[in-house]
Order: sequence, then C-alpha cells, then structure tokens
Amino acid sequence: MWLLLVLFLPVVQGSSALVAVSDAVSGPARGSLTVQCRYEPGWETYSKWWCRGAEWKDCHILVQTDGSEQEVKSDRTSIRDDQKSLTFTVTMEELRWNDADTYWCGIERSGTDLGVEVQVTINPVTAQCHYGPGWEPYVKSWCPDADLNSCAIVVLTTGSRLRKNELSINQRKHTFSMAMWGE
Repeated sequence: MWLLLVLFLPVVQGSSALVAVSDAVSGPARGSLTVQCRYEPGWETYSKWWCRGAEWKDCHILVQTDGSEQEVKSDRTSIRDDQKSLTFTVTMEELRWNDADTYWCGIERSGTDLGVEVQVTINPVTAQCHYGPGWEPYVKSWCPDADLNSCAIVVLTTGSRLRKNELSINQRKHTFSMAMWGE
C-alpha cells in the first residue's frame, strides 16, 4: 500500500503545474469552442501546445506557441498564451462532428512534457421550419445554402420518414425540426 502511494505521488505533483479550467468542453457543429489551461509561475516562456489523441504517447500536436504571447493559428485551431494571467487559450472553429475526441493541453519541457486531458464533444445544431396548412403530405428538405439551385440537400423526408441526420415533424403545428451534426 505504501509503495503504491509513493509511486503515485510524483505523478500527481507533476500534473498540478498545469490544469485545464474544464476537463470537458463542447461546442455546436459549425460553431466554435474555447479551452483555457492554467499553469504555475515559472512556465511563462515555455512553449504551450494543443494536441489530439486518446493516448498521450500518440497525441498529434495541432498548434503550438513559440514561448511568446503571440497567437498562433493552424487550420481551424488557434492558441494564445497570456503570461500575465498564467493561462493559455485554445480556440477551435468551424467545428465538425468528427472533431469530438480526447485532446491535451501541454507545456513543452526537457524530459516528458506536462499535459492535461480535455474531452471535446460536438453538439448538434437544431433548426425549426414552419409550413402552411395543406403541405403535410409533401416532401420536406433542409438545405444549408442560400442558393437553392446549387444546394446540397442534407435532410430529405417523405411524410415523417427520416433520410439523414435527426428530424421530427409536427403536422398539427405545421413545423419540422432538424438536428444536424455537421460534416
């Protein structure tokens, strides 16, 4: 028992230098989310990073600072270190359903980097459409583009039957609602 406690203690102490404000965050499909990670004094000029992957050893770094407060952007992800508040912030934009995964806030150092796990989930976007009386038996569709001529339909129903994503129809209220997870 004592041996287990002695072996566990260094791991806990090593990880307390870096903490995520929340260990689970979510954002809407096609929207954005922000993650904040706090660190103890002394780590201000170290490089901070954000990586993706359930296994620490196989984690793929998506964006990384150079040890300054300069914002760094890569693809749909950015990172900025506020050294006065001892916090770095990661922003993920244009979220897609397959962005849901395990991510890590990290600080680069010699030996093993500091890291803390963050779970990211993506919430569906819900839209509700109204139609007039008499249109109940007709096909309902959802198109995210403004130009109907070039629209790629993401939901198509016949009556109340679902073709893609999640759809509900209330014929009494003349509405149909759709939950979409993005692409």
